[in-house]
Amino acid sequence: MSLITVSGLGKSYGALDLFSDLSFAIPPRARIGLVGANGVGKTTLLRILLGLEEPSAGSVQRARGLRIGYLPQEARLDSQRTLWQECLTVFDDLLKRQAELAELETAMADPSQAESAMEAYGKLQAEFEQLGGYTFETRTAQVLSGLGFRRSDFNRPLAHLSGGQRTRAVLAKLLLENPDLLLLDEPTNHLDIQAIEWLETYLREWEGGVVIVSHDRYFLDQVVNTIWEMTPALEIYPGNYSAYLVQREERYQRRLEEYQAQQEFIEKELDYIRRNIAGQNTRQAQGRRKRLERLLEEARLAPPRQPRRLQFQMQAANRSGDLVIRTRGLAVGYQDEGRPLFYAPDLILRRGECAAIIGPNGAGKTTFLKTLLEQVPPFSGEVLLGASLKIGYFAQAHEGLNPEHTLMDSIAEIVPDWLPAQIRDYLARFLFTGDDVFKTVAMLSGGERGRLALARLALQGANLLLLDEPTNHLDLPSQEALQSLLADYNGTILLVSHDRYLIDALATQIWEVLPQERALRVFEGSYSQYKEWVAAQAAAEAARRSQEKATAAERQTARNEPSRNQQQRRQAVIDALEAEISELEKRLEDISRRLENPPADPLEVSRLGEEYQQVQRKLDERLERWTELHQTVY
Repeated sequence: MSLITVSGLGKSYGALDLFSDLSFAIPPRARIGLVGANGVGKTTLLRILLGLEEPSAGSVQRARGLRIGYLPQEARLDSQRTLWQECLTVFDDLLKRQAELAELETAMADPSQAESAMEAYGKLQAEFEQLGGYTFETRTAQVLSGLGFRRSDFNRPLAHLSGGQRTRAVLAKLLLENPDLLLLDEPTNHLDIQAIEWLETYLREWEGGVVIVSHDRYFLDQVVNTIWEMTPALEIYPGNYSAYLVQREERYQRRLEEYQAQQEFIEKELDYIRRNIAGQNTRQAQGRRKRLERLLEEARLAPPRQPRRLQFQMQAANRSGDLVIRTRGLAVGYQDEGRPLFYAPDLILRRGECAAIIGPNGAGKTTFLKTLLEQVPPFSGEVLLGASLKIGYFAQAHEGLNPEHTLMDSIAEIVPDWLPAQIRDYLARFLFTGDDVFKTVAMLSGGERGRLALARLALQGANLLLLDEPTNHLDLPSQEALQSLLADYNGTILLVSHDRYLIDALATQIWEVLPQERALRVFEGSYSQYKEWVAAQAAAEAARRSQEKATAAERQTARNEPSRNQQQRRQAVIDALEAEISELEKRLEDISRRLENPPADPLEVSRLGEEYQQVQRKLDERLERWTELHQTVY
């Protein structure tokens, strides 16, 4: 039975139809990725499925007793509790049972209550164990650690956590609640790569269903097995995100061919009708016109549409030297902090390469970029930049944008000789049309600021791009367009990003910041190759540790092995025991035969019975001792 069944669903705001006539079902263990351009209604659809909004048309049927967990894009927890206490509220029932067990343990110490308390304790303890009472605290710690919280964060008040940390706390509670269906709106926001990879594994193994709205293409590749694309109609594609891209293009080409074939048919029919409507074939022409009118009314195909995409070029105006960046003895950090964030090996970045800098939040990636830009001095060592460099910098927070400037002003600042019509045409390539161009930067969304920053960057003709999270807030079509443009870029790229799909497509080197080791690890190759190398290193390390344990166990066994003299003495004891056991077995057999034909004297029968028991006990003792010694030797 489906978790949720939707029929003829529509949502309107006044005269604006957001979407209409959507019909679908969410099966158990669903792994669905919901994609589409910004503003098409993905979040609204999730809220309708949850019951937070009412549809304008259609129906939503939920399975009886269905438990749904919902993560909004900007989730917040307002509570006076600590992070640990807030997460444990999920297990209020278990905590209550735990307190009852403690009370019963106290009651069992009272002789007057012991019997009844013990009986109640046994029943309650079985229920407590079955519901996970002995594992819920371990689960909570695992989920919090997996989502990037340190142990020192567990007892911090929620009010002292950042907005991103509180969003992660909401996600932690949802996972611990273990609902039947999860509706996740941008769950990888505020997560670094390590936490995202942990979440991928968790969701793949999870027993419930999940519908995910996400701009993280790599995450969708790893987790989902179905893509729903809102256009605003709902198109369903089996497979992960990469499979969806292939099928979407195939579906578009097929529809384009069908549309073109129908247009050719219509043109031919119209031409025949024009030539014959007043001639000898009037009747045939009139029949064709009626059939054509019916076709145009009932089965005319609309031209297939593709989502609006960024349309621009990113090209270097001049060629740089072959050696773009070199470092020597570099340590990155701030002098007033007393120690660096990390030490880097001597780095070399050549013309045409793309190095991707990855690592957890707060590890120093942006500081590293600013050190290369000479905005932050090195903690120690030096950075050498190559000849004929023109650097273009895409800042994560878009600090280069003046919030009081309009979009027109922002572009005119880069190309002051352009006419207003040129600027408007150029901004249209970045999806800014109509009165959008007169908005101030302060009025723009995160995605719009990102597109404006890219528009300015593309005009600079830089031959070295330093990009800090360039796909943040961009919708999927814009991410795909940016990736394609950067792949064709003829300069050098240094990329800080959590977008593993982009990294895997572009990077020729991986530079990972390892904060625990205060080091930068360099790998020559793509992201996929790097992950394979890391997995192989981890497997080799696990094998090495396993071998060390086996060797240590062998050494311990060797230390415990008795000497030759000890073995000889133990063997002599065993031989003596075996002789004694043989005699006792013979004696026991003799007594058994005599008792089979008992003597007439009852006292003699009684004596034989007692002797049989004594011999049997002695035989059992000797056999037990023989077994112990035998096992010790062998």
